[in-house]
Amino acid sequence: MSGKAKSNCPINLSLEVIGDRWTLLIIRDMLFAGKKHFREFLQSDEGISSRTLSDRLQSLQEEGIVTRHDDPGHKLKAVYCLTQAGLDLLPILVNLGVWGNRHRTADPQLGAVAEELAAGGSEAIARMKRRYVSAQSDAD
Repeated sequence: MSGKAKSNCPINLSLEVIGDRWTLLIIRDMLFAGKKHFREFLQSDEGISSRTLSDRLQSLQEEGIVTRHDDPGHKLKAVYCLTQAGLDLLPILVNLGVWGNRHRTADPQLGAVAEELAAGGSEAIARMKRRYVSAQSDAD
């Protein structure tokens, strides 16, 4: 996803990294569903192909949004974790969820999660980030 930027507009620069559908869904699955293994991402309802998933995970690593480590519990598995840059995408996902809940036909339970996080403001976002980091530490 990296390469020569078409402009230095911060929105353009951001979209060059996270502007495709699959990238944000992978990050969503990491944050909201606790997914961290390749096969777990493949099981998402949206049906990402293994090739697309592999490409996106590689790009996310190159951009410093995700790290990849060997799984200490299974030698053939890798664990993907969000970096601080990845965690900083949480407010964007919350706002996308709120927008989708209000303007599309969303699952009411999933929409409620976004609405609750948005209503809780920056403290709710910070709590969720801390929970993610804590869960990753507990898994190590």
